[in-house]
Amino acid sequence: MKIFAIADLHLSFDENIDKPMDKFGPGWENHTERLRENWEKLVSDEDIVLIPGDISWALRIEEAIADFDWIHSLPGTKLISKGNHDLWWGRINYLNSLYDDIIFLQNDCYVIEEEGLVITASRGWPYPGSDEYTDHDEKIYARELHRMRLGLEAAASAAPDAEIIACLHYPPTNPSGQETGFTKMLEEYGVSKCIYGHLHGMPAYQTGIRGDLRGIEYMLVSLDYLGAVPKLIYESE
Repeated sequence: MKIFAIADLHLSFDENIDKPMDKFGPGWENHTERLRENWEKLVSDEDIVLIPGDISWALRIEEAIADFDWIHSLPGTKLISKGNHDLWWGRINYLNSLYDDIIFLQNDCYVIEEEGLVITASRGWPYPGSDEYTDHDEKIYARELHRMRLGLEAAASAAPDAEIIACLHYPPTNPSGQETGFTKMLEEYGVSKCIYGHLHGMPAYQTGIRGDLRGIEYMLVSLDYLGAVPKLIYESE
């Protein structure tokens, strides 16, 4: 079994949504066709793909169904979590009733018992000291920390001896490893890997952490950064 990750699919297959991505640069040209081709080359039905946010441009769940159907048509089990553009997100029980191969993670976890792994996910938010953070973000930042703790608590409770992989949409810190509420909590729960997306374009790529920080491996997995190729983050021995 393998685990892959790729964020920021930015899908818009519903006929009422017109959101072409190629205007954002060459990294987005034909991005869904390229992603499908690469996904089908790499991912088998036994594998898992983590998709941490910005799944669909839809505003309502009903408008996102065409995008979910497209994801459903791809191999593997997909674990989806919320991004800042996922305005359709809600009715989590309903979402999790739609497909047998798509799990929407919210304040919860997904245990892979045979591998000794557990996956948890949260949206995250700009942290104090980051360029995006303002005084208006204080309440949302605190709320997102609470939601991340709920997911990590669920993981620790469901599989206390398992290795934890955490998915965030926003980067949890900067390249210098500034301590934030997110990094402190990831370290508190002994997370081994943290993936995130949200950053687009060369200048933005440089604002997120990559590599090891205090025992946690951080990976940027936004679609344009990966060239629409899902990133392998775990493989069974």
